[in-house]
Amino acid sequence: MQTVDFFTPIVDDPYAYGEIAAANAVSDVYAMGGRPLTALAIAGFPAKGVGREVIAAIFRGGYDKLAEAGVALLGGHTVQDPEIKFGYAVTGAVDPQRIWSNAGAKVGDRIVLTKPIGTGVVATAGKNARAPEALLAQAIASMRTLNRAAAEALAAAGGVHACTDVTGFGLVGHASEVANASGVTVVIDAARVPLFDGVLPLVAGNRAGGMLNNRRHFGGLVAVGAGVGDDLTDLLYDPQTSGGLLAFLAADRADAALQALRDAGVAAVEIGCAVAPTGNWVELR
Repeated sequence: MQTVDFFTPIVDDPYAYGEIAAANAVSDVYAMGGRPLTALAIAGFPAKGVGREVIAAIFRGGYDKLAEAGVALLGGHTVQDPEIKFGYAVTGAVDPQRIWSNAGAKVGDRIVLTKPIGTGVVATAGKNARAPEALLAQAIASMRTLNRAAAEALAAAGGVHACTDVTGFGLVGHASEVANASGVTVVIDAARVPLFDGVLPLVAGNRAGGMLNNRRHFGGLVAVGAGVGDDLTDLLYDPQTSGGLLAFLAADRADAALQALRDAGVAAVEIGCAVAPTGNWVELR
């Protein structure tokens, strides 16, 4: 399997930016039940204005995170670009009989999310000096964390019918893709979705363009219950960077999977279930 991802800086610390870019790039492989093997760096830097030490820190952060994942960096390609961009093309391996797709969810599946939501809002607030340091630290710690432990725990427990990682389309967007591909409706208990501590009050003043685009694109087939507030609804459309795994589990295997995740140090939360199609892709209750 092969995947590619790169993006502009989401944090000020160049080393952390490199780590996050690497964790994000290998996440698609974990989300399909695979093991990342090799990577090629993809980078763009301005001709002037960015010190060599900054560039070196970005590459070092990425390299160290790849090493943590057991991924060999084979090389890459760098170009001049007015804005910094960094990421990787990643090659992984997976047993063809055990691929997790986003099209296999079944009625009755229980849905588990392995990381909190809110990195887009936090990053937007951070760029404008509106995010508390503790909240920034939470989000950065989450984004630089590999989905490796979560994927391995889910694989060991068994019962995964469908899986995706939560990235640019936000939780609702990626859940919508699974619902559409699988022929189910995804019911999300909005109050149970894990959020970064203190992110909800920041939503109103830090709605990034990606959040609004996601709501416009997916919102027509999303039903929102009367008890779900506007800010929380928007946060569930928030585009994530290096987000968690969204796993659809056979009902009789979900408890074992949640225990395996806890044993692996992953703070996973059950957030909903898959039901027979209702005419909506997602229902927020």
